[in-house]
Amino acid sequence: MAKKKMTFEEALNRLEVIVRQLEDEQLPLEKALEMYVEGVEMGKFCQSALDDAEQRIMVLTASEGGRPVIKEMGDI
Repeated sequence: MAKKKMTFEEALNRLEVIVRQLEDEQLPLEKALEMYVEGVEMGKFCQSALDDAEQRIMVLTASEGGRPVIKEMGDI
């Protein structure tokens, strides 16, 4: 069975749960380390999703010569 691709929101929610558990619970060292590793992975996933979203915010606009030019939203 194929794994369902995690969404940004799911990863962020999981990261929040991990942080709360690491802060609030008395976890055995090995369990805390496992959760820390998972949290780092969720953080990297979230950062990658944010980077992808930033790239998608870029829009194509026509230059004076009619050729497409990529500009950031703030430059328009």
